[in-house]
Formats: sequence, C-alpha cells, structure tokens
Amino acid sequence: MNHEQEHSILWSGDYFRVIKRGTWEIAQRHHCSGVVGIIPITNDNEVILVEQYREPLRKNVIEFSAGLVGDESGSEHESLKKAAQRELLEETGYKAVDWTYLGNGPTSAGLTNETIHYFLATKLKQINHGGGIDNESITVHHIPFHELNSWLASQESNGKILDIKIYAGLYWLNCHFK
Repeated sequence: MNHEQEHSILWSGDYFRVIKRGTWEIAQRHHCSGVVGIIPITNDNEVILVEQYREPLRKNVIEFSAGLVGDESGSEHESLKKAAQRELLEETGYKAVDWTYLGNGPTSAGLTNETIHYFLATKLKQINHGGGIDNESITVHHIPFHELNSWLASQESNGKILDIKIYAGLYWLNCHFK
C-alpha cells in the first residue's frame, strides 16, 4: 500500500480541515502542532480531573486537562511540555514542579491523524482557581486516588460522560508507579 498518496482538501475551516486520501476522508487540525494531556496528582494524592461542556456532544465531559500545542499566535514552536504547563494552569489553577512524559497515542485513528502526548504532573502548587479562559467554564474535581475508580463509576451511573482517555491515563499511572 502506498502511504505517500496525494490528497485533496475537501473542506477547510478555522480550526481543522477534511482531506481525501484515496478512499479515506481524514480530519486534520491546523494552526497547531499537537495535543497534550496532563495527569495531575496533588501532594495529598488526589487526581485532578476537569469537567467542561463539549459542543460536539452537547454535554459536559469529565476528562484530564488537555489542550493544543502551538495554537496561539507567536507560539508556533511551543514545546509539548510548555503547552502542558500552560494548559494545567489555565484549566486547574495549578503549577507543577515535576513533569514526567508518559507516552502518546492517536485520539481517533480512523478519523484523524491527531496524537495526544500525556504528562504526569506532580509536586503541585495552586496558583489560582483555574476554570479555563474566555468562556470555557471548567469545573475542577479533586478525587483521592484510592477513591478514583468508585468516583468514576458513580459519575457514569449518574449520567455523566467520561472521556475514554481517562482510562488510558490510569493505565500509564499504574505502569509508572509499579
């Protein structure tokens, strides 16, 4: 199979475009160089999750902090770690002393070429209340690590939507702390 096929742009908007390559229609973000996810653990061994409205689902979603890399004017060459630091502060109000790169993987391999890079953030210091920028209205959840599985099950049974990437993050945490 030729993986270097030509492509044509079917549609392009402000944040992403759809290309056609062979028989595939592929969504691609533009004006950014990647995506980061952050798994923050407080000094009290709490996991920090955020909850925010996601327009494609028209509902709130509980997830790890995450964001685009190099998406702001003048930040085109932003590093993954710098983007992770920025997103953690914007969304949760915390800064971390220690950062550990955990791994990466595709967000939806049948739809997009997007890959998310996960970091573990520890030795946290709260700088502000977080909540995001502009109109993000992010709720910050602090969950004791030993209660996380039951908390997630409770949220799901109450009709909340959990980002499936939470479970990938928990896998990386378990591998990291073995």
